[in-house]
Amino acid sequence: MRDAHHGLAAHEVVLLLGTDAERGLESAEAARRLGRFGPNVLPAATGGGLLWRVLGQFHHPLIYVLLAAGAITASMGEYVDSAVIFAVVSVNALVGFVQESKAEAALESLRSMVRTTARVIRDGYEQAVPSENLAPGDLVVVEAGDKVPADVRLMQVVDLRVDESALTGESAPVAKDEVVLHANTPVADRRNMIHSGTLVTAGRGVGVAVATGAETELGEIHRLVGAAQALATPLTAKLAAFSKALTVVILALAALTFAIGLMRGQGAAQTFTAAVALAVGAIPEGLPAAVTITLAIGVGRMARRRAVIRRLPAVETLGSTTVICSDKTGTLTENQMTVQTVCTPEAAFTVTGSGYAPAGTVQDHEGRAVTAETSRALSWCLLAGAGCNDAALTERNGRWEVVGDPTEGAMLVVAGKGGLTTDEMGERYPRVGTIPFSSERQYMATLHSDRDSGDHMVLVKGAVERVVDLCCAQMSADGSAVALDRAAVLDAAEDLAARGLRVLATAVLLSADPDRFAERDLHGSLVLTELQAMLDPPRPAAAGAVTACHTAGITVKMITGDHAATARAVAGRLGLLPGPVEGGRGDLLTGADLTALPAHAYPEAVGRARVFARVSPEQKLRLVEALQDRGQVVAMTGDGVNDAPALRRADIGIAMGRGGTEVAKDASDMVLTDDDFTTIEAAVEEGRGVFDNLTKFIVWTLPTNMGEGLVILMAVLLGTTLPVLPTQILWINMTTAVALGLMLAFEPKEAGIMQRPPRDPARPLLTGALVSRILLVSVLLVAGSWWLFAWERDTGAELAEARTAAVNLFVAVELLYLFSCRSLTRAVWRIGLLSNRWIIGGVLTQAAGQLALTYVPAMNRLFHTAPITGQAWLRVLGIAVLAALVVAAEKHLRHQAM
Repeated sequence: MRDAHHGLAAHEVVLLLGTDAERGLESAEAARRLGRFGPNVLPAATGGGLLWRVLGQFHHPLIYVLLAAGAITASMGEYVDSAVIFAVVSVNALVGFVQESKAEAALESLRSMVRTTARVIRDGYEQAVPSENLAPGDLVVVEAGDKVPADVRLMQVVDLRVDESALTGESAPVAKDEVVLHANTPVADRRNMIHSGTLVTAGRGVGVAVATGAETELGEIHRLVGAAQALATPLTAKLAAFSKALTVVILALAALTFAIGLMRGQGAAQTFTAAVALAVGAIPEGLPAAVTITLAIGVGRMARRRAVIRRLPAVETLGSTTVICSDKTGTLTENQMTVQTVCTPEAAFTVTGSGYAPAGTVQDHEGRAVTAETSRALSWCLLAGAGCNDAALTERNGRWEVVGDPTEGAMLVVAGKGGLTTDEMGERYPRVGTIPFSSERQYMATLHSDRDSGDHMVLVKGAVERVVDLCCAQMSADGSAVALDRAAVLDAAEDLAARGLRVLATAVLLSADPDRFAERDLHGSLVLTELQAMLDPPRPAAAGAVTACHTAGITVKMITGDHAATARAVAGRLGLLPGPVEGGRGDLLTGADLTALPAHAYPEAVGRARVFARVSPEQKLRLVEALQDRGQVVAMTGDGVNDAPALRRADIGIAMGRGGTEVAKDASDMVLTDDDFTTIEAAVEEGRGVFDNLTKFIVWTLPTNMGEGLVILMAVLLGTTLPVLPTQILWINMTTAVALGLMLAFEPKEAGIMQRPPRDPARPLLTGALVSRILLVSVLLVAGSWWLFAWERDTGAELAEARTAAVNLFVAVELLYLFSCRSLTRAVWRIGLLSNRWIIGGVLTQAAGQLALTYVPAMNRLFHTAPITGQAWLRVLGIAVLAALVVAAEKHLRHQAM
């Protein structure tokens, strides 16, 4: 139903929908249809209730491990430690729930786009009704400034132009008509249709509502948004795999410990305590908190660089991004049409400045600024473009905007740059008549009176071929009329169009007869004044940002609803297509090309192409999915409704904060508050830094957990007393994670972070080199703690004293190893001791905690510790320094071998 009506004549659509082309629907019939088809709103999202959304936050292997640790700790009577573990789990669940709740606002924002007032013809007269009460078959009336309330097949059109950029990506308003189109015409080219959610910029139209609610093109996008599921980020995916493996290892070691103890004839209670101690020691209790806090710090850093994160895990996703699929209009470009070249029949002028801001000049071929006062030919050129014009320019909050057609707005701006203002033109040359633009006419003409002389003149602008047909002469440099060189004018227009510029021609008729102002009177009577070539220009810093992304190993692909020539021109300026596009290279593909591709060739073609033009929302979504199927981590930028499904499906969706629709923002993971593509480069840098710091924390914390587990396992195997108790293990894990490990979240980004390629998505969280280092430190911890525990016992120390020495050794090794983990490749002394002042504070805090654990009586009773001698402290520090030297040597040798 949704795709058929543009291929039918208007009277056939009227008959098909059972309506009246003059009177519209009767009120009773409209009410009946409303009951049958439902209100003209998008369906509400369906999903689990509040309870299921809350429970979903606990669905993660690492959370299962922590919950089990909390339950086991509680069963041992250690309620304080158990409460700490459950508190960590609860905080993580709360953060996830809040972030998810914000993201679910996307569908509600999309539904709100169609809640407006519609003008319809019912019972033979025009009336206003709430848009949700619109029914298929209603006669809909739209005028400039209206939001289209439904998908409408046009029947009557008067100079109707519609901004469809939010739906199709087309940057310029589309002229509409009533002609019958081929049934396979894509949405972006359906001139006889207007679609729900788009905006009328000029003219008037009347048509039949052929689809409402979920059956509209907007409704199809709503369905795609709901169907596109957000993916796990590279970090969460790797942590999930890591957590599953860790769960298996912990359970296996705990079971092995329990079995060995029973086989050695040890009591079940004693053996169970050892198994619990092993499990508690092997669980990295601080990891979830470290992940959350590190990501939150990344959120703060990105916010200061104008990137607002809506979902915490998205912070690090950009650090792993391999492809950025960027919408063109409003993202890489200004979304403001700008005249760049003005060609009179005898000269060409370059226009500086971009967008609707009046800053800039008109320059001749030598770079000298010229104005309407210094060039008579240029004066008539600019006057024709600005006078035959229905747009207006306004300034809001320091930002210039156009009211009306952006193309006409661009002509007003260039006139201002040439020294003409709309107020001056309106006062001296008031308009007294208009022949409006239409798709058949392809030009607009206005009649003006000259208040100084009393004469009249006609100003015309429109398609080059059509305006040339109306001309009998062209204007020379001094303003006089000379013979028209039609071939030269058309060649110049074709050359400009080949560069992706939109070209319009202007003409004048001086000393016009006001009584002979009709289409038939204009043919063969005009004097051609100029060609104006315009383009939605790239953002000033966009090309540099694209280059920076390429340097960082990230491929940038531009996706747009614009025509191929325009896309090619913008891509060339941005450096996406470094040279002319040759046939068969496949650097640029259109939506039609994508449709024609066989399934087996699609992924390779998508991977090779850099620019995609005239693509539909479904194709954007499929492009993202195809790249993900090739193992890419995809970031998708966009600002329109048509971008929402792809934004939601991408690994990270990036919306524009200023020019973006609410739908795009709510479907995204990140919003750029300045709409600047360069902010993505900053976000990539921050994301890489976040991933680095999380990796550093994991590399730092795992040796302790592994060492603690192995110490317990060895004690069971040897049938000896446990060197550390479960409560002491919890003290080590929780205090060091907070005071030491979390300080790595504040670690500055390392030099050269944007000169290295992105992380391979298939690369494991921990490389072989890092696993080797973790094992090395674990062995050092096990050997050192066993030797120290045995030494203390052999020299007459009490059991509590020996265990206290072992606990302090674990912490001392972790403390010195922390400095090594500040960089996974560089030596400690090359980093700078004070470049992360948080670590100094953390070390002092941990040292104070260890002294309290050792010497405060209340802590001694709670954790079964005891004061130790100065000689014991020397042995603790000596072993810790030796371990740090071994790690430094390993890092140095590995770096030399690379």
